[in-house]
Amino acid sequence: MKELIHEYAQGYELLRASIDGLSEEQMRFRPAPGKWSIHEIIVHVTDSEIVGLHRFKKVLAEDRPLLTAFDQDKWAAQLRYHELDAGQYLLLFKFLRESFLPVLSRLTEDDWQRVGIHSEAGPMTFAQLLQKYVDHIRDHLRQIERVKAAMS
Repeated sequence: MKELIHEYAQGYELLRASIDGLSEEQMRFRPAPGKWSIHEIIVHVTDSEIVGLHRFKKVLAEDRPLLTAFDQDKWAAQLRYHELDAGQYLLLFKFLRESFLPVLSRLTEDDWQRVGIHSEAGPMTFAQLLQKYVDHIRDHLRQIERVKAAMS
């Protein structure tokens, strides 16, 4: 589990590095109608992290809690991600990840096997849930690279 925690801890630096040197115009570039800009991806990743921390804490503190899904596209549209400050959201992402590392470092083997019930994916152990959030950042890093490539 140490490797998983390490990957989780690297999320902010990987995100920050992926947007380093981009102008505001580049951050707001949409590769196609209906597709997210890098700006919107950063806000989404942070909102997802907020939801994730809530899910993590529920799984660790409650017995088989329900972990509800959310409609990411509706959040992006209704919350007007394009109007929010991506820089603030990136820092918030950093602080959210850093704030949870002490909890992760103290988990027992039993904690890693605790289960939550995701409203779409079904039962998930804490380890599976954390892996999902590590993979989520990887997926969006690839998406950011695709958006950057579309700018050329």
